[in-house]
This record gives sequence, structure tokens and C-alpha cells, in this order.
Amino acid sequence: MAQPWFPAALGALAVAVAQVAPPSEAATPSPDTEVCLACHLEVTPGIVADWRGSRHARVSPREALAVPGPARRFSAATALPGGEEYAVGCAECHTLRPEAHGDTFEHNGFRVHVVVSPDDCAGCHPVERAEYANNLMANAYDNLQGNPVYRQLAHAINAVPAPVGGASLPPSELDEADSCLACHGTRVEVARLAPRATAMGEMDFPVLVGWPNQGVGRINPDGSRGACTPCHPRHGFSIAMARKPETCAQCHKGPDVPAYPVYQVSKHGNLYGALGGGWDFDAVPWMVGRDFTAPTCATCHVSQVVAEGGRVVAARTHRMNDRSEWRLFGPLYAHPHPVSADTTIIRNRAGLPLPTELTGEPAEGFLIGPDERRARRERMQGVCLACHSRQWTEGHFARLDRAVETTNQLTLAATQVLMAAWQEGLARGIAQGENPFDEALERKWVNQWLFYANSTRFASAMGGADYGVFANGRYYLTANLQELLDYVGFLRAGRPPPQ
Repeated sequence: MAQPWFPAALGALAVAVAQVAPPSEAATPSPDTEVCLACHLEVTPGIVADWRGSRHARVSPREALAVPGPARRFSAATALPGGEEYAVGCAECHTLRPEAHGDTFEHNGFRVHVVVSPDDCAGCHPVERAEYANNLMANAYDNLQGNPVYRQLAHAINAVPAPVGGASLPPSELDEADSCLACHGTRVEVARLAPRATAMGEMDFPVLVGWPNQGVGRINPDGSRGACTPCHPRHGFSIAMARKPETCAQCHKGPDVPAYPVYQVSKHGNLYGALGGGWDFDAVPWMVGRDFTAPTCATCHVSQVVAEGGRVVAARTHRMNDRSEWRLFGPLYAHPHPVSADTTIIRNRAGLPLPTELTGEPAEGFLIGPDERRARRERMQGVCLACHSRQWTEGHFARLDRAVETTNQLTLAATQVLMAAWQEGLARGIAQGENPFDEALERKWVNQWLFYANSTRFASAMGGADYGVFANGRYYLTANLQELLDYVGFLRAGRPPPQ
């Protein structure tokens, strides 16, 4: 590594290395990381404190490799050369693979990059990285930005509507980064290097476009897709935090994907709220009945779960839909999950980049088939069966299947109303080659599947029945359909629709 440089103003801080020496139970920081800590203890003390409380600071790669069986958290076969005995610290992550990063810059004698990407984390966690790369989340930026229909919806949400006779204002880059792309991820690129005054004198830093962002499908300056920090926030990278539903709520709280509010009113959420303070969220392996007594989001979708005696109830996965047969969040209809995490390749018979036809039939060849659907259902039911009987579990899934069927039927009815309006010239959308989301009638149609159908399905899947009826679900599905019919009736009669 390059030799560290200390300006005169850092004389006192050079001595401060001893003050940041790790406690006796922690791993030893590498010499390069000690240099980082000497400055950043003063500059960003919160980051240093967060890291010092992390497992990265406590366990060296050599110690992690020695952990046997299901308790092991380190999926690489070997440690990166030269770092086996040291804590995983600042230098180990922020100076890794500098040639691959567009945001690498010279910093006090080191080649440092700002954005630590999943490809950096793969040095110790290659299995998790490979699974996540094959995940809808890792492709969330491209799947939104690369789909013209989804882009039209985002444009309709973020653009400033036109006054009468005027032109609408397109959404700004900052507005998009602050809305849909906050969760889907931005494209992070280096605009330039710029000087900045610091306590150590003037230094050059990269100016990043699309930053800050911790979206699940972020495009990083090294070209990689995705981010680990939405679930394992830097610089603690806590597995306990990733297992708690509040972490998932960052992106799964709105009426489009209401997993968190549904979970809160479910019996599982009730148990978590009442008893979760006594559960062990850091244990690996994670034993049902001992470490927790009701599932969180991670229990069902991600975590390795074991039973007494070590039997694996569910294997760990970072492809979040490994146990999901249905993609509950359409659009427009619930459907089997896509085969590929890159959904931009999907085309239905009408040539639209949608996983179903406008009339609901699955896009042939792009969605998982009966065998894979059965395997995923069995994996998810395996988690349920750790606490529930076979009859209870199968009854629950029968209700979910029916909820999918019912909500798809009500979405189809609303779509047929809108398609008739397009054909009659009462609205202008796909039939006219225009945005299908920017008129009041079309927005009512969007509400049908994006909010009310999704809420009904999520509530059925997670046992949040009341939410799926009156909070945002079945009541509004039928009421909204009636409003659509009435609205079109007014348009046909040449009368202004009610506001």
C-alpha cells in the first residue's frame, strides 16, 4: 500500500491511533485501517463508532473461516491475501479493487473509492453476492428505467402537469432520485474532482451524480448492480437489523407494496411487537422456537432457519423470491414470478413489456412454470410448517390463491372499462400511442391494481385481513370499479364527471 501522509495539523491525531485501538475482544485493525481511523475518529466519529461495534471489527477473516457448519457467516473459501489476521476495516473495503471503480481518487497516499459495491463485498461473501445479482431487487433500476411503460407511470407521477393549453414540465433528475429511484436505485457516476476545504487542508474529492442513494438496484461506479446497505446499513452491517421488519419497511410501506403495514396488523406482527424485544436477532444459525417465536420478513424470504437438533427448515438465500410462487405486485395482475431477474426482456403477445396481457393471461415463456412454482411453494410452506399444521398451512395458501384470482378478475373488469374508453376516444392511452397514466380516468384504473388489488393480496398472503378489506383493499376495489363505470358513463353522456 502507499505510505500514509500526515499534514502538520495532524500531529496530535497521529498520536490518536492509540486512542482508537480496539478493545481486547476485537480483531486488530490493519496498519492501513489504523491510519484511516486516526483521522476519521475526529472527522466522522459516528462512522468509527458504528464500525467498532460491528462484527467486521470483532472477527478477522481467519476466525470467520474457522467457524463450522450452519454457524458460519463467511461464504468465501479463503480470505483475501494479506488480510486474514486483521479486522475488516476502512482500508479493506474502500481501497479494494481501485482500478474497477470510477470513483477512485488519491487520498492521503491511498487509492480510495467512495462507494463500496456488492462486488467488493463478494471478496468475503461471494455466495450472497451471486444470489443477490440474480434477484429482482438488484435489477430494480434497469427494470424501471428500461421499461417504457413503467417509465410512463414514473413520468406521470413526477412531472408537473400542464395547465390548460400549456406543456407539462418533465421530472427533474433530483425529483426522480427523490421518488421512485430512492428505492429502485440511481445511477451513480463521477462528474468531476473538486477541491474541498477540510481540517487537514484542501483536498480533492469526487463529485458524484445520483448520490446519496441506497436503493436496492443502484448502478455503482464500478458498473455493478445493487447495494447491500439497504438491508445491512453501513458501517455496522448488522444481520440483526436486516432481520427486522422495520428495515424492509423503508421500501415496503406504501399502498403499492404494503407489506409492512399489513405485517403490523397481522398476528405475526402482533407477536413481534409484543415479544420481539426478547428475541435473538443476531444468532447464526437462527433457531425457530429458541431465538424467535414468530416470523419476520427475513424469516420467510431470506434467512436460514433451523429447528432443534440442527435440521435446516429453510436455507439462506439472497434471491428474495426463492420461496415466492406469486409475484403479488403486478403490474397489472398478480402472476408467477419472472424466470429472469432482468424483466426488460419480457414482451407479451401485444408486444408490450408487461408480464401479462392487458386481459390478464401470462406472457408465455417469460414466467416460471408449474414445477418451479411448486418448488417455491414447498419452500415457503416449509417455513410455515415449523409452527403450523399441514391443514392450517394449506388452508392459508388456498385463501391466497383465491385472493389472487379475485383481485385479478376485478383488475380485468377495470381494464375492460378503460380499454372501451380508449376505443371510444373518451381517453387517450395505449390505443392512441400515448401515456396511459396521465388522465383522471386512467389514474382510477391505476389505483385499482397498484393500490387496492395489491393491498388485498398482501393482506391475504400475510394474514392482515382487516387491512385487506377496509384499510385499502376489497371495499375500495369494488367501490373504485363502480366509480370507473360511473365516470365513463358521464363522459359518454357528455356531462362533466363528479369530482
